[in-house]
Amino acid sequence: MSAYGSPATGVAVQAAPVARQAWAGSRQAPMLEAAGLALARDLQLAFRKRGQLVQPLAFFAMVTMLFPLAISPELARLREIAPGVLWAGALLASLLALEFLFRDDAYDGTLEQYALSGQSLTWLIFAKTAAHWLLTGLPLALMAPLAALSLGVSAAAVPGIVASVAVGSVALSLIGSIGAALTLGIKRSGALLSLLTLPLSLPVLIFGARATQLAITGGPLLAPLELLAALAVLGVTLAPLAAAAAVRISLE
Repeated sequence: MSAYGSPATGVAVQAAPVARQAWAGSRQAPMLEAAGLALARDLQLAFRKRGQLVQPLAFFAMVTMLFPLAISPELARLREIAPGVLWAGALLASLLALEFLFRDDAYDGTLEQYALSGQSLTWLIFAKTAAHWLLTGLPLALMAPLAALSLGVSAAAVPGIVASVAVGSVALSLIGSIGAALTLGIKRSGALLSLLTLPLSLPVLIFGARATQLAITGGPLLAPLELLAALAVLGVTLAPLAAAAAVRISLE
């Protein structure tokens, strides 16, 4: 006789946790698959609208080229202001693309279908934010070394600049997704989106500029990179939940 009353009952009780794990895994697989499909869809649609894809990169290039003309052509002076120029340009370029993050999908009913699909809206919003980073943040990180070299920065600082902009742009995309979701139902929401996003992005701007400065001067940049990574992890944890809640409110 089993301690649970009978051998069959004991086997059933022991098998219950295994069944629960299998059920959870069967739910997680379609959820991740739906997020992957949403990510692939956003990437395909973005490459059909080349103008929106190139606009942030062109803005970033123009900002970094105009600063030398407005301040001084001396390389020593440009090298001093390079961290601020790079990060101010990256932040403003990321804001340009945020206005389109949820707007088109809200107009054609895609967001409403996401909310009614039975899948996790949080994961779908996270997939859209990941697409924004792949289309904006990652290209900015790859373009930042060219802008830095034009400002008199040495080639030895390129790895640190790429790492800082790549990690920091993750946090910028996640913070921006909350602002884009909050302003979803407002027409011409660009100014309000900037007012909501810029104050929250200041820690990323400060730590990112510090990491870039240390990369340029050859100092240890691990500490500001770790702070940027902590902000990115915090954003991954909280931003999709907040953005999904804001999207649900806007759809009601």
